[in-house]
Amino acid sequence: MGFAEKRGNYWRGRYKVAPGKHNTVVDENGKAIRFATKGEAQRAAAEAENKYRRGDWRDPALGQETFGEYANRWYEAQDLAASTMQNYKRHIEEHLLPEFEDKALAGILRTDVELWEKKEKALYAASSVKTWRSTLHLIFEDAIDEGLITSNPAARRRGRGKRAGRSRDRGPEKVVTDALGILLTAERAALLSGRDDEFVAVVLKGYTGMRWGEIVGLETAFVRPGAVRVEWQLYELDTGELVRCPPKDDSYRTIDSMDWLSALVANHIARTKPKPCPCHGKTYVFRGQGAARTGGHQGAKLVDVARRASVSTGTVSNVLNHPERVTEATREKVEQAIADLRFVWGGVVPEHAAHWRRNGFATWLFTPAVSGWYPKKAPQEPRPVPLLGEPWPGVPARGRGASDRADACWLPIAKGLTPHGLRHTHRTIMEDLGTEKVLMDERMGHIDGSVSARYAHVTPGMRKRLMLGLTEQWETALDARLAMSATSPVRVLSDLLRARGVSRVPVKS
Repeated sequence: MGFAEKRGNYWRGRYKVAPGKHNTVVDENGKAIRFATKGEAQRAAAEAENKYRRGDWRDPALGQETFGEYANRWYEAQDLAASTMQNYKRHIEEHLLPEFEDKALAGILRTDVELWEKKEKALYAASSVKTWRSTLHLIFEDAIDEGLITSNPAARRRGRGKRAGRSRDRGPEKVVTDALGILLTAERAALLSGRDDEFVAVVLKGYTGMRWGEIVGLETAFVRPGAVRVEWQLYELDTGELVRCPPKDDSYRTIDSMDWLSALVANHIARTKPKPCPCHGKTYVFRGQGAARTGGHQGAKLVDVARRASVSTGTVSNVLNHPERVTEATREKVEQAIADLRFVWGGVVPEHAAHWRRNGFATWLFTPAVSGWYPKKAPQEPRPVPLLGEPWPGVPARGRGASDRADACWLPIAKGLTPHGLRHTHRTIMEDLGTEKVLMDERMGHIDGSVSARYAHVTPGMRKRLMLGLTEQWETALDARLAMSATSPVRVLSDLLRARGVSRVPVKS
């Protein structure tokens, strides 16, 4: 039974927990409570002893472990995908520790979390702050399971976080485009890169809904007639390392491919003849780019001269190295293009990198393609992509004084569209075609755990209708592009337009 113990000018409560062992009544910080009277100490001791016997007692010292100490221990105990571990590490080190590192777990209040969230939202996007708060919530939940704290200060109470009937965390609408937007974006990305790879990749992404890591990690062994198999992805860590890992949420799947798309990818592989990369020893469908292939590239490339002169790169090379093999008219045309572009022949063709980098692709190829603007990069401010007007839709001018030599710039296709936005675009196109949800989920790699989904199955008829619908979308986009210009500086698109133009010519009886 609990009892009171005289200590100088105050009393403290004591209660038995084991033979010969007694605990002292303490506050939430683990400090002994000093009672003014013997009766108060005795009643508190009796209550504490009853809690201990019921199993409700917890050691107050446990909650005094700092958030930083626990977060470090928590992170080390996780065994998740490299991408998830990287994200948790970034959330903790960059956003949670600066605010909570030295605070005791039990001392972190709901108001502390709300104040932290308010400060973060003043600096970062609400959607990002929501993700970081979710990580904080998860850490506190595990601390509760370990008995270190009794409640989760990061839990959001029902009905909170709303203002004027709209969530404060509501982010901007995701930008999507249509079939023609996919085609035009792919063409511009190829013009910016100076090769056909980006055209094929953007079209493949827009018509399959594959994730960025799945496109980068697509191996030639998984490209099959009429289908693309998603078995792996390449995930880029903060260190720059590209990790070969399973697709997100283990979304292994076979994506049906239209005949024209299968031919586009197969021809690309035959043309580029990819070799195993040095980092993984696997043969990938798409290569990366050298450093000189970005918006920071200072100077025109051989392919720019070829496009300006409407000849092949081989012809330009002959003009530079074997002028006797080229007709005078062609040589003059190429030399004029060289002068217009201020092309300097270095004699060295840079090696392509083994893989794309997410930021480089999005910043210097995709974003300028959809917006028509290069982003800000010190010391340069955001600026329109300078174009030489011919051939249509314009060839990006490069090198010093490019803007002075430019004839035009691109109008936006879908400003704000991101590479991931093509995944949203593909889902939206399928919705517009009336595709059954079970087939859309299979194609996107999503799982629907509802009872109705358990009884829904994909049929050959569903697949055939979708393939026909996507093919119709593609052909309509080609027709619209053909109406703008019958050719393109991008060779693979020019071939497609030529073939489409021939197929549309009526046969005379």
